[in-house]
Amino acid sequence: MMTQREYLKDLVYQVNGAAIEVHKALGPGLLENIYHRCFAHELSLREINFKSEVNLPIYYKGAEIDASLRCDFIIEDMLVVELKAVETVLPIHKAQLLTYMKLLRKPMGLMLNFNCTHIYSEGQKTYVNELFEELF
Repeated sequence: MMTQREYLKDLVYQVNGAAIEVHKALGPGLLENIYHRCFAHELSLREINFKSEVNLPIYYKGAEIDASLRCDFIIEDMLVVELKAVETVLPIHKAQLLTYMKLLRKPMGLMLNFNCTHIYSEGQKTYVNELFEELF
């Protein structure tokens, strides 16, 4: 039986495969929204369970605060995926993904930047937080 860590690593592998397929078909240079829609379609074709454009409420002192945060994808209710189509992934993009991971209480996140030559070697980065250490 697979541990949660092994399951997450396999899930990242599957999601990267879907991203590679989209990138291979479309190449770099398009708007993020196009990659988003095609990536969602590819996940569906691969029968990978996901939610797209998930609104994230903030709870503060008993109140729900609308911070207008929206996560690109939550895969299998375990992996947060943020898509970009930018020349350079900036620290603010990393902070965005880490914020989503913390608010959603998810142990792992994947940043996919489609504006690159080779998405697997240049356009993807995996992040973990303290929740990852708690997984068996």
